[in-house]
Amino acid sequence: MTLKITMHPAQILFSDSQAPRILSPVEHYAGNLRFIEKALRQQHDLQGIFDITLDLEDGASVGQESAQAKLFGDILASEKNTYRRLGVRVHDPLHTHFSMDVDEVLRTAKQAPAYWMIPKITGLTQAKSAIQTIVQSHVRQQVPFAPIHLLIETHGALHDVYDIAALPEVESLSFGLMDFVSAHHGTIPASAMTSPMQFDHPMVAYAKLAIARACAAHGKVANHNVTTDYQTAGAALADARRARDEFGYLRMWSIHPNQINEILQAFAPDADEVQFATDLLLKAAATQWGPISFEGKLHDRASFRHYWLVLERAHRMNNILPLSVAHWF
Repeated sequence: MTLKITMHPAQILFSDSQAPRILSPVEHYAGNLRFIEKALRQQHDLQGIFDITLDLEDGASVGQESAQAKLFGDILASEKNTYRRLGVRVHDPLHTHFSMDVDEVLRTAKQAPAYWMIPKITGLTQAKSAIQTIVQSHVRQQVPFAPIHLLIETHGALHDVYDIAALPEVESLSFGLMDFVSAHHGTIPASAMTSPMQFDHPMVAYAKLAIARACAAHGKVANHNVTTDYQTAGAALADARRARDEFGYLRMWSIHPNQINEILQAFAPDADEVQFATDLLLKAAATQWGPISFEGKLHDRASFRHYWLVLERAHRMNNILPLSVAHWF
C-alpha cells in the first residue's frame, strides 16, 4: 500500500533547503510628507502589494533629522500604515544621526518598521557593527527586531557581498548604481548610470551579478537600482524586465508613482506561466512528488521548487490563482 503524503507542498519541496524570502517586487521611496501620503494612498488602492521606504537619508534636511525621524515614527504608528509594509532608510553608519535615527523612530512609533535600509556599507565588518547597533536600539526601546536591508554601493561591500548576504539578520541587498559608478572616479563612464549601459558595461554588470548570486545563494532578495528616467513611459518597465530576465533580480526601487505599476507588471508571473505551474504541481502532488514526465519533459523537485515559487509570487501580488491550487495558500 502506498502511503499518501499529506504535508504542505512547501514543506516537501524545501525540506532539504531553505525556502527563499519573497518580498514585493517594488520598493517605493518617499522622503517628504506629501509624497509619503500620496504613496500610502496608492498602496491602499493596490491592496498593499508594494512596499514604501520612508527615506531619512535623502528626505531629512540638515538640522531636521530628529524631527523627520519622529515624523516617520508617527506615520508608522498611524492608521495609515494599514499593511505594515513601511520600511525606513536611515543615515549611513558613519553619520552622526545613524543610531539616533533608529532610536527616534522606535521611541515614537513603539513598533518596528517592516525593515531598516542601511546605505553606504563599507564591508562585512561595518555591516555587522551597524546591525548590532540596531539590535541594541530595539532592546532599549523594547520593540521586536526588524529585518535589515543593505545598500551595496562601495568597493568594500561588493568585495564582501557573499558574506554580507549570509548574515541572518539580512533580508535583502540593493545595488546603489550611481554611488558605485561615482566611486570609480571616472573610470566608468557616466553613461553607465542609465540604460542601456547600466546593463552592458562589464564592471557594472559584474557588480549586479555578484549581488544577485550572493542573494540567491543565501535565500535573500536582490533589489535592483532605480530608473532615474521617470518621465519616459516604459523606461522602468524595460529596466525591470532586463533586471529580472538577465540579472536575477526580483525586486526594484521606484522613485516616482508612475514607476510602480510598470515594475509590478515587469515582475508579475504571466498567466501562461501560472497555469503551467498549476498543472505541473497538481500532477506532481498526485504522484507523491516523485519525478514525472510532463508535456514531454522530465521534471523533478528542482523544477517543482521553481514553479512553486512562481505560484507563491503570484499569490503575493494578489493574482487570482486557479481554485485547484488556491487552497495551498
